[in-house]
Amino acid sequence: VQLVESGGGLVQAGGSLRLSCAASGGTFSFKGWYRQALGKQRELVAAFTSGGGSTNYADSVKGRFTISTDTRQNTMHLQMNSLKPEDTAVYYCKAVFYRVGTASDYWGQGTQVTVSS
Repeated sequence: VQLVESGGGLVQAGGSLRLSCAASGGTFSFKGWYRQALGKQRELVAAFTSGGGSTNYADSVKGRFTISTDTRQNTMHLQMNSLKPEDTAVYYCKAVFYRVGTASDYWGQGTQVTVSS
């Protein structure tokens, strides 16, 4: 079971980044993206609702970020536009992996996003 994130980096305010999360190692469903800024608690950025029929976004990113999946490549993306310095954080993807009779949450290792003013 593995979640591998990529796409983070340093960008100027107003710029864009696209994060990716590749999953492998079992039967799974992507849950969403979270972030944790230095000294703060981890927070939801964007997530799929139960059943995957719709999405939820934090108010602070609505209209700027878009979550999506590529089922052929077992990958989840987060397109981030109009980035602001307050978006600076480590971004984590989350998925639930299923085995017979159980479902367990897994997190990626995190990817740093830094937005300079």
